[in-house]
Amino acid sequence: MFDQYIARRYRTDIRPDPESYLLKDKTAVVGIGQTEFSKNSGRSTLQLACEAIKNAVDDAGLEISDIDGIVKYTMDPNDEPTLMDTLGIKELKFYGELPHGGGACTPTLMHGAMAVATGAADCVVCFRALNQRSDMRYGRTGMTMAAMQKPMARNSNDSLISPYGLTSPISWVAMYARRYMHLYGATREHLGWVAINNRRHAVNNPDALFYEKPMTMDDYLNSKMIVEPFCLLDSCVDVDGACAVVITSAERAKDLKQTPAYIVAATQGTAENGEMMTSYYRPRMERLPEVWYAGQELWRVSGLEPKDVDVCQIYDAFSVLVPAQLEEYGFCGEGEGPDFCWGGERTGVDGELPLNTSGSLMSEGYIHGMNLITEAVRQIRGTSVNQVKDVEISMSTAGLGVPTGAIIFRR
Repeated sequence: MFDQYIARRYRTDIRPDPESYLLKDKTAVVGIGQTEFSKNSGRSTLQLACEAIKNAVDDAGLEISDIDGIVKYTMDPNDEPTLMDTLGIKELKFYGELPHGGGACTPTLMHGAMAVATGAADCVVCFRALNQRSDMRYGRTGMTMAAMQKPMARNSNDSLISPYGLTSPISWVAMYARRYMHLYGATREHLGWVAINNRRHAVNNPDALFYEKPMTMDDYLNSKMIVEPFCLLDSCVDVDGACAVVITSAERAKDLKQTPAYIVAATQGTAENGEMMTSYYRPRMERLPEVWYAGQELWRVSGLEPKDVDVCQIYDAFSVLVPAQLEEYGFCGEGEGPDFCWGGERTGVDGELPLNTSGSLMSEGYIHGMNLITEAVRQIRGTSVNQVKDVEISMSTAGLGVPTGAIIFRR
């Protein structure tokens, strides 16, 4: 399978049978909600989750009693009975959970849309809530307590890498980044332009942690080195907060309060020889085959091509993952991602492919990708603080280095 991936780069000759894809245009996101993104929420994740869900339901013009489905991350500690009791939900017809942290963000919507499209539920809420800044940071008490609840090693390979200091996500991805940069000639300045583009958008976003805090290339190059080649400004920014979205049928969406963001396609992707963010033993460790598979299926079932996308929210836990995904999803050729990002002209609001228009995970806040989805919906509605002109097709991607996914919305 991996040899096929190497040989078969992006294809444009795959088109679906229009009747074979159940999800296309059958459902829509009709409500989005969030809390503030902060360094210390002062509230439990349960309270954050309920605030975001209530805001999303109010945004849609619905009532809590309309919700009959919930899809959440397995990493979220708030179980379904507790959410029901706290929110006042009387009955759930459908519930589900998705693993792999940021890899779960768009797949939660995929599963929620499948529930609605098949009649398993009428109105599904997907959410993520976390106190990532005040509680669950590496070295903090919350992270220590969480680690005590299960074996320290995620898998058998941890014993091979932990003695060498590879004990955190930034160190795991740094290994990948060094290989990618070596093969394709990417420099720290290339990564800097990813960070700067995100910050340009965050500066205009009152919800972003870096609102009105611009960044220059000198700021980037002089920031603290964390794990070479990553400095402090190459990383997502931990925050406390929550985001939620409400999905219902396309037919019902027409009569609700907001402009619907119709779900054209949603896919997931995995690949062989994969590990949790440390897939170092693949024939080509600089590639992301699970992303490529998710992308191939996305274009096949949607009937669209990369050139049809008007704006994209790319999962950016670390800067190198933006150019890498541009290549795997077919927006540019192999090794061309760093130059695509250079200068920010092609990725700005008026560019060829506007990216991460809220400031995203690196400059707005790290809500495991769920805030990328809410921004993708705002672009369809025309309500983003960095609104792209005449958006018809909006896309968002899920976390990297793990089983992943992507979603496409249309106006």
